[in-house]
Amino acid sequence: MRVTGGRLKGRELFGPKSAEIRPMRDQVRLALFSILENVIEGSRFLDLFAGTGSVGIEALSRGAEHAVFVDSSTQAVQIIQKNLQQLELMKQATVYREDAFLALENLSKRGQRFDLVFVGPPYGKGLVGRTLERISELNVLNPDAIVVTEIFKKETVQDRYGALELFDERLYGDNRMKLYRKTSPTGTLKPAST
Repeated sequence: MRVTGGRLKGRELFGPKSAEIRPMRDQVRLALFSILENVIEGSRFLDLFAGTGSVGIEALSRGAEHAVFVDSSTQAVQIIQKNLQQLELMKQATVYREDAFLALENLSKRGQRFDLVFVGPPYGKGLVGRTLERISELNVLNPDAIVVTEIFKKETVQDRYGALELFDERLYGDNRMKLYRKTSPTGTLKPAST
């Protein structure tokens, strides 16, 4: 597992020792960040269900200003911290060992807002829809924020959750990525940032 682009391209990442943590494959991460390449620079990035931290680390490598990593697993948090330390990214990162829903509430209370959010929970537990619903209810997104989900291709999620509306989706093998954007008060999608 390696960083696929940006200033840390090619650097190796520590991976999980158990099947509990499912890191995003390098090719899928590469595809995701080619979609986000025009909006990543200077962004605030939230990596929910962060696992190894590979997605948030990729964002930092490609120019994100700051990344927040959230995972409830002690093992995952240790891997994330190890990866951040070896890549000298600790000053640009915050790591929480916390349930994703509790973390979202706490981030909202602290006034933290994000431009990009990645939601990659364990497959088959119905967590993506619940997480998108909660993100739409809480004030954690900046205007024009994008929320990306990664689900198993046979899982179903809605095209809309509150103010979040689907605007793109891609299939990569067994992985389906769905991209949501906050809609304006009139109910129409805001234009993509370029």
